[in-house]
Amino acid sequence: MIARRRQVALALTALLAAGAACQAQARQEPAPPGRPAPPAARGFTLVASGDVLPHSAVIQRARFDAGGTGHDFRPMLAGAQGAVAAADLALCHLETLHSASGDHTPELAGSLVATGYDGCSTASGHSLDDGAPGIRRTLDAMDRAGLRHTGTARTDGEARTVTILPAGPAKVAHLAYTYGTDDIRPPSGQPWAVNLIDEGRILADARAARQAGADVVVVSLHWGTEWQDAPDRRQLTLAGRLTAARTDGRPDIDLLLGAHAHVPQAYEKVNGTWVVYGLGDQIAGEMYNGKGVQDARGNESTLGRFTFAPPVRPGGRWEVTRAEFVPQMYDLDAGRVVDLNQAIAQGADLTAVRDEIRDVVLSRGAARDGLMMGQ
Repeated sequence: MIARRRQVALALTALLAAGAACQAQARQEPAPPGRPAPPAARGFTLVASGDVLPHSAVIQRARFDAGGTGHDFRPMLAGAQGAVAAADLALCHLETLHSASGDHTPELAGSLVATGYDGCSTASGHSLDDGAPGIRRTLDAMDRAGLRHTGTARTDGEARTVTILPAGPAKVAHLAYTYGTDDIRPPSGQPWAVNLIDEGRILADARAARQAGADVVVVSLHWGTEWQDAPDRRQLTLAGRLTAARTDGRPDIDLLLGAHAHVPQAYEKVNGTWVVYGLGDQIAGEMYNGKGVQDARGNESTLGRFTFAPPVRPGGRWEVTRAEFVPQMYDLDAGRVVDLNQAIAQGADLTAVRDEIRDVVLSRGAARDGLMMGQ
């Protein structure tokens, strides 16, 4: 494992200097002479990444990268910036919150925005670690940075408000829920402080989002069994029921994004809708599994990238026409997110890590439905 981390450092400097690869844009065929070209129906691309866990070692690295004053998370996120900034909409998952003793969250939120992220889900098992004040501090910091959020709330009115983000020509609703809050009860009189997974509530919220004008509804779920790369029974059951729900023949939910397991999990198309059971940890310190053993999988993740095309008829569904995953890891020694395909192209001996992630992602047959490994 230590050798693996050292190997990536050999190629990291060259990789970051080369910059992230640009997204190629599709070319249109010219119109026949004398005939104006028809307007192109434009779609959009959405990317989503896994848990952001600013453990103490991560915070210390950000302080070092800031020169000892403040915290700068931009260098550690630079390896993901190419894919993130190129998307029309980029979503992350912020698992921890801004505690009274911490001062890094405002700078983390600003760094996420600088990387290209538009919004984060905030419903997790740690949402209530510091009670209502922690939620307020976290969301206040995100608001100041211009980073949208969903899953936790400061007021009942905020909890009832749908988070809708622009994505090219489309409006995307982002909803988020968690399996629980590690036995911490919501603050007295504030049951709405964090969204808990409840099938009826999720579907009602998704339908309300449609009524609020959302073209696409994306749901982030903090779920699953930690350190298990296969989705558990509850994930499979809930994914099946949520993706099967329809209103007037149109699916209520267009994409499911999972987090919490701390390892990459499979992608799968269920009832015609893409489900990512677990994106893994995009940023985290040293991770120890349920047996107390340091586990490199806790620093591995994927970035999901989905290209949506507009409906072929009014009121129809925005369809995913291209589905991709980008394998990543967080290099503990360098303190950097690494795009594994780019690192391998630069000479890092990380093919085994990349292939391990690929095999898990494709373990439920997603390749048959067109999922590809993105560059």
